[in-house]
Amino acid sequence: MIPLLLLLSSSLLVSSATTTPLQSFIQCFTNNTNSPNLLSLPNTASYSSVLLSSVQNQRFLISPNSFKPFLIVSAASASHVQATVTCARAADLRIRTRSGGHDYEGMSYSAFTGPNTTPFIILDISALHSISIDASLKTAWVQAGATLGELYYAIAKNNKTLAFPAGLCPTVGVGGHLSGGGIGTLTRKYGAAVDNIVDAWLVDVNGRLLNRKAMGEDLFWAIRGAGSAGYGVIVAFKVNLVDVPSVVTAFNVGKTLRQNATKVVARWQELAHQFDVNLFIRVIAQAGTDTDGSKTIQVTFNSYYLGRKAELLPLAQQSFPELGLKDTDCTEMSWIESVLFFYGGTGRPLETLLNRTPEFNSSFKGTSDFVEQPITENGLEEIWNFMMDANDEPLMLILDPMGGRMSEIKEDAVAFPHRAGNIYNVQYFMRWFETQEGVTEKHLEWMRKLYGFMTPYVSSKPRAAFYNYKDIDFGRNEEGNGTSYLAARVWGTKYFKGNFRRLAKVKGMVDPANFFWNEQSIPVLQGVDLIDYV
Repeated sequence: MIPLLLLLSSSLLVSSATTTPLQSFIQCFTNNTNSPNLLSLPNTASYSSVLLSSVQNQRFLISPNSFKPFLIVSAASASHVQATVTCARAADLRIRTRSGGHDYEGMSYSAFTGPNTTPFIILDISALHSISIDASLKTAWVQAGATLGELYYAIAKNNKTLAFPAGLCPTVGVGGHLSGGGIGTLTRKYGAAVDNIVDAWLVDVNGRLLNRKAMGEDLFWAIRGAGSAGYGVIVAFKVNLVDVPSVVTAFNVGKTLRQNATKVVARWQELAHQFDVNLFIRVIAQAGTDTDGSKTIQVTFNSYYLGRKAELLPLAQQSFPELGLKDTDCTEMSWIESVLFFYGGTGRPLETLLNRTPEFNSSFKGTSDFVEQPITENGLEEIWNFMMDANDEPLMLILDPMGGRMSEIKEDAVAFPHRAGNIYNVQYFMRWFETQEGVTEKHLEWMRKLYGFMTPYVSSKPRAAFYNYKDIDFGRNEEGNGTSYLAARVWGTKYFKGNFRRLAKVKGMVDPANFFWNEQSIPVLQGVDLIDYV
């Protein structure tokens, strides 16, 4: 069982040698673990191999504005995590923890360069990927280095009618995804991933291995939605599993502008958050070319129903007749097969979910909004025109419905606050394969233009965003001059709304010296920041 594996001693010896920070860390880590083979230094084959093993966004490796790690630790046990934290703190080196490497701004394996950039170590926990299922209690312990694909696969191998409500991409790491929120195909029925976490093991700033009881409810609340990068290193989560039927029905329905895509999307906005919670329909929209060669918007209603086709068809006709769902659009499958369906891997073996290799050797940029009122047909047409006029930029909109269970949970139940009042989340996403810096900047500028263009159509005061889809353009912490809570509120309230202040207070309690830091980690609330501001 994972809890027994994790209960390791937290007593560590710290090197006092007066050497360079890097030498000090290496000596300390070796003294405490007797495992120097876990360390990868620059200009070695192992360094490049480990660094590239789960880099999902190449632009942070080729950008001259990115700072690379001094050293990589490939932790193989919780004790290695403890030693890394203790020794890095003693050596005055920062840590960036990586499980799956999907951080949207590359913060798990790179840093934005500046005059006060502190050297950092990557703590790679991908080897910590054990999963233990208790089907009788409908719970699982999953180590933070596991991927969603590994978790889903392990659950299905144990019990085909159990699942876990989290995201759609199987190569995403559990540690960052679950602690940042985690929404997916089961969200409307069972809530986000964070709503189904019941315990955790975390290494704190003092190198202690703490479970929920030991860390206390404030810290446990914070790591369910605000990530763990600012609070410690998650080693494992205990999660509740949820029931799914033995058969689900998946379907894709495509529409172009000539096929009334605008009217159908407009209707989807009015209905999707109110559908039967067993029916999940998301929208993917991107510019393309119609059969006559004209520019158009290609919309895919990417969907499934938790049940059989015979139940789905009359429900769809009653709930969403505008979609025009037909029998031939539908395919019955198991829930675990639907994971591959949403990943674009229909027909591949289930073992595909165990492949951690980055699917694309590419760069990407994403950001997000929450929508509270349906966008009018005229508004949608303006958005379509923007996308079609974007000079073949690979812009994509992904609309995930909210409502259902998400509207029943209070905004402050956990750190993830996006609940009642939201009808859907929209992710803006683009991927490219060019490596020239000028081309990359052009793509990034188009994403900024799109985000600005969407301002009238989305939430405001604050204009909310999803922390799993981090966007450095919202603002960043600065090293050297301290991390100001007031300055960080600019982006912090977008991600966390009214929970941001409590998150900063928790940070001040558990890491007052701000050892666990990155460009968008939770700041410490202290000094003048303790004054209440409107």
